[in-house]
Amino acid sequence: MHMSDALLSPVVGGAFWAVSAGVIGLSAKKISADSDSSKTVLMGVMGAFVFAAQMINFTIPGTGSSGHIGGGLLLSVLLGPWRAFIALASVLVIQALFFADGGLLALGCNIFNMAFIPAFIAWPFIYRPIAGDGSSPMRLATASIAAAMMGLLTGAFAVVLQTTLSGISDLPFRAFTLFMLPIHAVIGIVEGVLTWGVLSFIASTEPGLLRTANETRAPKTGIVTASLFAAALAIGGTLSWFASSNPDGLEWSISKVTGKEELRSPAEATHELLAGVQERAAFLPDYDFRQSGEEAGNEAAEPSSVNAGTSLSGIAGSLLVLLLAGAAGLMLRKRSPMPGKP
Repeated sequence: MHMSDALLSPVVGGAFWAVSAGVIGLSAKKISADSDSSKTVLMGVMGAFVFAAQMINFTIPGTGSSGHIGGGLLLSVLLGPWRAFIALASVLVIQALFFADGGLLALGCNIFNMAFIPAFIAWPFIYRPIAGDGSSPMRLATASIAAAMMGLLTGAFAVVLQTTLSGISDLPFRAFTLFMLPIHAVIGIVEGVLTWGVLSFIASTEPGLLRTANETRAPKTGIVTASLFAAALAIGGTLSWFASSNPDGLEWSISKVTGKEELRSPAEATHELLAGVQERAAFLPDYDFRQSGEEAGNEAAEPSSVNAGTSLSGIAGSLLVLLLAGAAGLMLRKRSPMPGKP
């Protein structure tokens, strides 16, 4: 559900840049004031895992569409909302800058829709009341699916509102909403099931990571960290070859309303400037090597699931997120007050 710059005006895009930057600053302040830094070490690895997992688009049967997990709920359950927000913001920054996935003007909106909503709405108001302490498998499953679905629905509706407020596209509010909400409800259910699967694995290896209250000891993270990092490299390096080629829920909705999967950005100075910056920064656009027109034509004629560019993108992106989110976590951890000191 990564928005492109073609959907947004500079005013709306800039406003959400300011909102997201403000929440990043507040999150950093909250993390640095937290004396329990046991989960901070997970930020880089969890961010890398979510980056890789987002590369796997799964087909939505009978629709011609596809979806991928957002990861915000999973991160919030394991890291808490403040750390989850910064970790997922790191993922979205790396995706936009180096892989041209989502526009730079739209980055603030994407951070708000995919990180703020699951961390500060879906997790505290839906997941936590249902899941409780995470010890009940049935409550864990129900909470994961309900929170993921509502988070995706809320994020999808935010995309519609942001697009409508911008007023630069031909997407009518009613028709756009009628396509966006049902397809993202289905994607949310799938994400909820996948989130439940990961949380079930963690519940069997280190259940302390799922419990935020009345914990008397810091959870051990070694097995979880190693497992998720290995999974990130495997998913990004190999499983990403088999991602669905169908348009994602946002592209599918746009095509249903306009007949086109992508809209052209207006020929305005802000859009052209940011598009130029992104073109220069993205060394693996669309998670593949840069290609000439002839190379693209040859690849279309001889399709193959094995793609070295995709593998490199998955591994390089996971490592970049590991470094960015991990460095942020370490910096904030160093600023945390030592136990027993004011």
